[in-house]
Amino acid sequence: MNGGPGTSGKLGGGLLVAGTTSDAGKSVVTAGICRWLVRQGVRVAPFKAQNMSLNSFVTREGAEIGRAQAMQAAAACVEPTALMNPVLLKPGGDRTSQVVLLGKPVGELSARGYHAGRQEQLLGTVTDCLAELRRTHDAVICEGAGSPAEINLRRTDIVNMGIARAARLPVVVVGDIDRGGVFASFFGTTALLSKEDQTLVAGYLVNKFRGDVTLLEPGLDMLRTLTGRPTLGVLPYRHGLGIDEEDGLRVSLRGAVRESVVAPPHGADVLRVAVCAVPLMSNFTDVDALAAEPGVVVRFVDRAEELADADLVVLPGTRGTVRALAWLRERGLADALARRAAEGRPVLGICGGFQILGEHIDDEVESKAGAVAGLGLLPVRVRFAAAKTLARPVGEALGEPVEGYEIHHGVAEVTGGDEEFLDGCRVGSVWGTHWHGSLESDGFRRAFLRRVAADAGRAFVPAPDTRFGTLREEQLDLLGDLVEEHADTAALLRLIEEGVPEGLPFVPPGAP
Repeated sequence: MNGGPGTSGKLGGGLLVAGTTSDAGKSVVTAGICRWLVRQGVRVAPFKAQNMSLNSFVTREGAEIGRAQAMQAAAACVEPTALMNPVLLKPGGDRTSQVVLLGKPVGELSARGYHAGRQEQLLGTVTDCLAELRRTHDAVICEGAGSPAEINLRRTDIVNMGIARAARLPVVVVGDIDRGGVFASFFGTTALLSKEDQTLVAGYLVNKFRGDVTLLEPGLDMLRTLTGRPTLGVLPYRHGLGIDEEDGLRVSLRGAVRESVVAPPHGADVLRVAVCAVPLMSNFTDVDALAAEPGVVVRFVDRAEELADADLVVLPGTRGTVRALAWLRERGLADALARRAAEGRPVLGICGGFQILGEHIDDEVESKAGAVAGLGLLPVRVRFAAAKTLARPVGEALGEPVEGYEIHHGVAEVTGGDEEFLDGCRVGSVWGTHWHGSLESDGFRRAFLRRVAADAGRAFVPAPDTRFGTLREEQLDLLGDLVEEHADTAALLRLIEEGVPEGLPFVPPGAP
């Protein structure tokens, strides 16, 4: 890149990646642009003013942010910080969320309470965070949320056109053509914005296109005639581009490993992992590292009979421990887990799942249910504290080094067990820990899978050369390749460096 931000010394460039809908590909495109820029020597950072997600991460300074922003920071080759996601909303039900501000929880609010005033009050905080990132980086690539044309929420918006207008950011709108209706979505999104907001919309990016791009070109030409704005790229559909998601029920690395080089099991057997899809499931990305192993088959389940052929059952984290416990009992999964434990068949509980496996839960904070009996499979008593534990522990288990992160209100008192396990414990073939991310430690993951295979009676052998960190880097490189090969990078760079183009036409009718 000749004369780009990384070589010219020009600071403070920025761009907002918006979308026609949720899950249009904003996170992927933001990460891809970050990876493309850093390859050019640009100091780039990701930013999302407000994120709603149950998948979160703990930064080194002990701040909680969305996992998507942590992944985007990895794409940008920078350490994630609270500045990159100043507001995180963690749903606790259909109508309430915990508000995490600058990495720390500040309370619970209903959707009406948040949009009725609290959100507007946070605009100054998020603009300050963005300004600090722009001061210290050549470029900041911002991600919107949902659609910028949610006109019912525009007055209090701080994550789409609100932040774009406050910071004078050019906006690129991403549309998922695989869903259909992408031209109508691009046109309608633009036409529903006010005249002032429309002046910031600089172009479009088509995502997940299959087939011959020349067949799309007449539509792109007509879209430019109708809106006065160019399409800045057509990104092809690629399998296995899963990343750390906000909220979607799938295993993000599973496709990438299966669909790149077909890797058969190293032993005679595969290992089947069933993940209980509990309500308000959080950080289900914990099982990505299992799915990355050749011969490990991971699936999400919600019926007791689906545990029958599983070699390992995982109880993942949840934002509603007591609610998830009741759900397990209602569906017969609690009894199925008890039978597994009695038969010596492996079970792993992580965070909320670990709490559920214990004997007793005292919760006056999350559910306010008070004293509740757990499944009684581990000698653990849990008391919910008002303060949230946010930590990045390092330790050892099964003779291997382990790193993880903790995000929980529940404080566990371990009163026994056959052995300590990552600040939790093991009894027979039942394991429990508060540590998220531990399975990303390659040596520990292999040691754990060997134990699971032995207890399950499977001739499964972990591959000796699977490197989860390397697989994740390969994914991020693929995202960078998509942008570099299929987007108008010269046009993107002009937007980042020079800002909003002059003379963008108004598309009627516009929002009042």
